[in-house]
Amino acid sequence: MINAIIIEDERHGLDNLKNLLAKYCPQVKVIGDAGSIETGQALFSNITEKVDVAFLDINLPDGLVFQLLNALGKIDFEIIFVTGFEKFAIKACNYSSIGYVLKPIDPDQLVEAVSRVKSFQTENGKINQRVDLFSQYYNNPNKFEKMSIAAQDGIYFINIKDVVRLEGEDNYTHIHMKAGNKLTASKTIKSYEEMLVGVNFYRVHKSHLVNLNYLKKFVKGDGGYIIMDDDKQIAVSRRRRAAFMEQMKKLQEEI
Repeated sequence: MINAIIIEDERHGLDNLKNLLAKYCPQVKVIGDAGSIETGQALFSNITEKVDVAFLDINLPDGLVFQLLNALGKIDFEIIFVTGFEKFAIKACNYSSIGYVLKPIDPDQLVEAVSRVKSFQTENGKINQRVDLFSQYYNNPNKFEKMSIAAQDGIYFINIKDVVRLEGEDNYTHIHMKAGNKLTASKTIKSYEEMLVGVNFYRVHKSHLVNLNYLKKFVKGDGGYIIMDDDKQIAVSRRRRAAFMEQMKKLQEEI
């Protein structure tokens, strides 16, 4: 069984989540709930069973849920944020490898989020670092420099500027770093494209997303391809070529 607590200030939302968990995630046992930072602190102080996961609403009547997490100090349970469609919250979850479900809750998304709980705990999920990463991006989205990678052998925290290129393979993405090492994440390349928009990354091909800071050369002949600083040759797809050339023009103007 997975012991869960829920911090949600709306009674309807709380009851709905409990009902969905009972129906679609029978392995989850809700052992407590609260509706604010104050009552949440009291809940954690008095609870005697081990908490495996907390379902948290971000905006509570007496502040943001980060105040509760900061008050708890060291966190030894997984987190799944339950939120409306907040652009920065969703992007922060993706950057920090923290699970989330959107309101109104889709049962399939809930099942998927819950399925990740045990795997992260088994892999030493480094939840405190991931929460810090989430909080940094949520509060300062324009100053974000790091991201979390849930790789096959654990969780890594990397500087975005050190990523040379990303290569998609089915539902996995190989992340090639400046130092020459490679990380493989169980996310699609499209999800990384959405995460890294506006951070000087460009998708030149259906399976390649590149950091333009590491672009060495663009070769117009032979269908058009680029050469990266690590000497990798990557084709620029025909349908993306015009937009890519426009991006190159903008870069030259900035220089």
